[in-house]
Amino acid sequence: MQIVICDDDRKMQDILRDKIERSCREMGVVCEITCCSSGGEVLGADRTPDVLFLDIQMPGTDGMDVAKELRRRRWNTILIFVTALSEYVYDAFDVGAFHYLVKPFTAEKLSEVLKKAVEAFEEFKKQGRPAGRRGTDKTILVRQGSVSAAVAVSSIVYAEVFNRKVTLHTVNGDLEYYGKLTELSEQVGDGFYRTHRAYLVNLDYVEKYDGTTIWLEQGTAPVSKKQFAGFVKQYMHYISRRGTAG
Repeated sequence: MQIVICDDDRKMQDILRDKIERSCREMGVVCEITCCSSGGEVLGADRTPDVLFLDIQMPGTDGMDVAKELRRRRWNTILIFVTALSEYVYDAFDVGAFHYLVKPFTAEKLSEVLKKAVEAFEEFKKQGRPAGRRGTDKTILVRQGSVSAAVAVSSIVYAEVFNRKVTLHTVNGDLEYYGKLTELSEQVGDGFYRTHRAYLVNLDYVEKYDGTTIWLEQGTAPVSKKQFAGFVKQYMHYISRRGTAG
């Protein structure tokens, strides 16, 4: 498990590294820990961290700006803020923070949070969704005539079907093929929900919803009265499982 500590205080880096290494040994978790002193180092790194311990107040690009950029790039990094500022807690939820540690904190509290992060990391692996950059996950093959195209499941915002033709609305554009939405639903897994007999939505792209419509980062999808309660239940479970509820 790749863990990055980003804090401009070198002493805090050493404290966190020591506590994290000790907790990982106790849990029997193999981890590689890297420290950096600025948000720019995180965003410019070659490797995507599975878990990022991130300070908020830093010179240059602060921690909250780093988090927003990570989410804009659609990284699944498990994000844990480590800060002395409690007033940013609601902003942390907006960027899908897994947890918010307020300094000073005990070794026991850090170990508790790290244990939950490890559990989330293992859950990502079971789903075939690495905790790092989204887009490295599983793909499906879509056949268009004599040509088969590989489509990353994470790139699909939503899908709709009309006259036996499925349209995949992805972050890279639309793709059409003859098929069934039921088969697609089985392929992509429980990160998607059938909001309507003709629509399948990627829960990762949901921005807001009401009783009739779901607004996504790209486009909208209808939700039927019959499916609305089920959608809300699965969506709440989904964001809770990913740690976005803290």
